[in-house]
Amino acid sequence: MLYMVSVQKNGHHECGGFLINVYFVVTAAHCGGDDLKYVLLGNPNLKSSKMKKIRVNSTCKPKDYVDVGNGNDIMLLQLSEKVPLNNTVNKIPLPTYEITLRENQTCSVAGWGKVDENSSSVDDLRVVNVSIINSSDCNKKWEGYLPPNVICAGGYGTNKGFCQGDSGGPLVCNGRAVGVVSFNRGFSCHYPDVPNVYTNISKYLQWINKILNEKKCV
Repeated sequence: MLYMVSVQKNGHHECGGFLINVYFVVTAAHCGGDDLKYVLLGNPNLKSSKMKKIRVNSTCKPKDYVDVGNGNDIMLLQLSEKVPLNNTVNKIPLPTYEITLRENQTCSVAGWGKVDENSSSVDDLRVVNVSIINSSDCNKKWEGYLPPNVICAGGYGTNKGFCQGDSGGPLVCNGRAVGVVSFNRGFSCHYPDVPNVYTNISKYLQWINKILNEKKCV
């Protein structure tokens, strides 16, 4: 998972993220804004001296982002320098068109967040496989509270899913980052509960590609 990034706030891990371009990282919009100063990348252990620290130049959120509950929970971080790609750092591809994931399809999610709601964040990157949940079933479990443009996977009917501190990390299916960790219920990862919710990256490709091409927020 050479694309994994720790988004830092006040010198500490705040959220996950992932490298999609030598100048840009994707994370969740709710992770912050101008208070996100640095990213760390290049090692699965946050305490490693081999971690590369790069300053964040600017943060780009969709213009209609208000809060997590209203959706559009995706953000691009423009980095202050070009990331050298090598055997410890690489980017992950995004979908090339709007996708529909298969129910029960196995994907994965990774992060440095809590392993359960009573623990603290971890230094070593964790990864877990999660299954895609049908969107209408997910909507029923959430009693109609889901925002548009989301993917549901894990967290329901299983003890596998994401937890606090994993926000902004990627949902990876078939080698592509298809979702961004967005929210679970009540800031709790007490499983099994309701499905975990991710922002559907394929719904934002036009916006992402415009930023990558123009190298600035749009």
